[in-house]
Amino acid sequence: MEAVCFWREWNLHKQLVLVCLVAAAVLGCIIVTNIVITEKGLAINIADAEQAPSLEYVFGTDWLGRDMFTRTMIGLKNSLVVGLLASFLSVVIAFLLAFTSIFNSRRLDSVLNLAIDLCLGVPHLVLMVMISAAMGGGKTAVVVAVALTHWPSLTRLIRAEILQLRNEHYIGVARKMGKSPLFITVRHILPHLLPVIMVQAVLLFPHAILHEAAVTFLGFGLSPMMPAIGVILSESTRYIAMGMWWLVVFPGLTLLMMVMSFEAIGDSLRILLDPNRTQH
Repeated sequence: MEAVCFWREWNLHKQLVLVCLVAAAVLGCIIVTNIVITEKGLAINIADAEQAPSLEYVFGTDWLGRDMFTRTMIGLKNSLVVGLLASFLSVVIAFLLAFTSIFNSRRLDSVLNLAIDLCLGVPHLVLMVMISAAMGGGKTAVVVAVALTHWPSLTRLIRAEILQLRNEHYIGVARKMGKSPLFITVRHILPHLLPVIMVQAVLLFPHAILHEAAVTFLGFGLSPMMPAIGVILSESTRYIAMGMWWLVVFPGLTLLMMVMSFEAIGDSLRILLDPNRTQH
């Protein structure tokens, strides 16, 4: 039995390491490609317009002769930047709002619960479009729109963890010793919250990327002049009927691979940081 348990545990960890390596390879390929490639592929070249995928043009060319591989890789980079900023702001907002639970104020808790319910009651995409449109679109508008719509669920999760920790015996002892709420948070609560926040931030990242692409696809996100996956997909849909399938397939697949990579990393971290799952 001990040998069987050992091999099961070893296989689980080996699988998690393999998933992380594959995900890191995909992300590393995107980053390295953006360092190596130049923006020459973004130039208009009518002579090479509508070229199918080949050795010269791996992802083919669009109706203006622009290299789709270059556009896709730069678009993924822009999505990475927007997703990183938006997820970071969402985590900061969620933590600051959830931190109010440490003060044990019923009024603050009621206001926070009401705000969470209101935000969760409106579909993310609708709220993001409204915020982005009100700010005039662009990268800043998309980052703000995604950040302001992805904090409620994370806030509720962190708040639940804080409420559970707040009732622990050692927290009560520290409070009776005259320790300030800030001291208790930094020394006793924050170390327990960091693994949860780290995992949720990684899992939030792919959602931010997908929502950025969706808002941009609808015309309320990044500028059409900026290479972005949402812009590429929005422009390319009208050419599918003409047989130019590669304009949609390759950008969509690369976006899906990047999103699945971050989800795989997040799931792996969640399993590794959960003692109940790593012991089985």
